[in-house]
Amino acid sequence: MRLTQSPPEASQDLHAEPPGIGRRELLGMAGAAAAALALPAPALAAGSGEVRVGFISPLTGPLAGFGQSDPFVIDLVRRKTGGRLRAGSGRHALQILARDSQSDPSRASQLAKQLINDHHVNLMLATSTPEVVNPVADACEAAGVPCLSTVDPWESWYFGRGAKPGQPSPFHWTYHFSFGVAQFARMYLSIWNLLPTNKVVGALYPNDADGNALREHLVPQLRKAGYKVVDPGAYQDGTTDFSAQVQAFKSAGIQILTGAPLPNDFAVFLRQAAQQGLARQLRIVTPAKVGLFPSDIQALGSLGVGITTGAYWSPAFPYVSPVAGIGGRALANAYEKATGRQWTQQIGATLSLFDVGLGVLERSGAPMDRNAVVKAIRGLDIVTTVGRVNFRDGPVPNVATTPLIGAQWDAAPSGSRFPLRYLTVEHADDPHVRIQTRLRPYHV
Repeated sequence: MRLTQSPPEASQDLHAEPPGIGRRELLGMAGAAAAALALPAPALAAGSGEVRVGFISPLTGPLAGFGQSDPFVIDLVRRKTGGRLRAGSGRHALQILARDSQSDPSRASQLAKQLINDHHVNLMLATSTPEVVNPVADACEAAGVPCLSTVDPWESWYFGRGAKPGQPSPFHWTYHFSFGVAQFARMYLSIWNLLPTNKVVGALYPNDADGNALREHLVPQLRKAGYKVVDPGAYQDGTTDFSAQVQAFKSAGIQILTGAPLPNDFAVFLRQAAQQGLARQLRIVTPAKVGLFPSDIQALGSLGVGITTGAYWSPAFPYVSPVAGIGGRALANAYEKATGRQWTQQIGATLSLFDVGLGVLERSGAPMDRNAVVKAIRGLDIVTTVGRVNFRDGPVPNVATTPLIGAQWDAAPSGSRFPLRYLTVEHADDPHVRIQTRLRPYHV
C-alpha cells in the first residue's frame, strides 16, 4: 500500500490490520519462542548454572531520552521469563545486569569491562547511538565476549569501528542489528515526495560517528535522487553558535532540513534558525538522532510541532515480542499504565534486543559456550518487536537491518492524555506497518 490521495486518519486506523499479515499469523510466528521464554520454567537441573546478560544504555546525560523506557522493559522481561532460561535440555537461572552509561563513551567502555571481568557475563547487550554501542562492542571484541546491539546506524557501528568496504569483517564476537543508510534514504525520499518542495536540502552533520557516516554514505544517495544537498561542513558536538550554518541554508533557499545532531545541539540550532528567519522557509524538517521522543519535541515548544523522523518502532508496528508476548498498541498501553508517561519508540527497540539476545541463548543450546552463542547469532532469523532480524542475509557480515518508518509529530486533540502524538505518514520500508495520517508541512 502506498499513500496516495486518501490516507487513513489516525482515528480511523489505530486498530486496523496491516496488509498481508494478520494478528493471528503474527501470534503464531511468535508463539514458539514465547512458550519457551515467557512461561515459568521448571526447577533448575543440577549443575545447569546461571546465565548472566549484561545490558548497557544511557539512562542519564544528553542521550537520556533513549534510556527512559529501559527500566520498564527490563522489568517486563524479568517478569515474563521468571528469571529462567531454557536452552537445549538445560534449565538456567537468568540474571540481567543493567548499567547506565550516562551518555559517556568512556564510561560505557568501563562498564562493559567491569561486566566482563567482574561479573563474567555470557552475553552483552547494548543500545542507543554510537556513543554507547561502539565502545561496548569494542570492549567485548577485545575480550572475546559475544555482544548484540541495536539503535545505531549500522554503518556507524561497522565502519565507525574500523571495518573497511569490500574487506573481510574484522569482528568475530560482536553483532549488530539496526537501520542504515538504505533505510534512511528510502524513508527520507518517501516522506519528501509527499509534499511539493524545491528539493533543496540543508544537511546539519556533526563531526562524530553518525554525522560522518551519513555524510559519506547517505548524501550521495539523496543527490542521486535529484535533491540538492547543502552541507556547510562538520561542526563539533556542543556547538552553541550555528549562525554560519543558518546563513548558508538561508542563502541556498533550502526547504528541507536534515542532519544528525545531538538533541541539545538541535534545540540550539532550531531556535537560532527561528530567530534568523530560516525556520519560516522550511516545509519539511527530518533530522536523525533527535526528535525521536516526546521529551525532545516538548523541549522545542512550538518549533517541534510538525517535525518528521524515522520511527524504528511505534504502536503502528504489528509485530509481537517472542519474549513478552505483546507488541504494538498493547505494549505502548502497558508502558503508559505502568509509568504514567507517553510511550516512546525505544520501548520496542529495547524489547527487540532481548527478543534477539534471549533467542540466541536459547537456540545456542549451550548459553555459557561463547562459540555456541556466536554460531547461533550467525544463523539467527527471527521476528521481533521491530520486525524481522536476519543475520543470515545482512548487508555485511555481523549485521542485520531493521526498518525505518516515516512519522510526524503533531499537537494532540483537545482532551488527550498527552500534548503530542506521533503518527506514521509512510511505510516504504515495511508495508506491514500502518500509515496513520497525512503528512503536513512544517509551519512556524
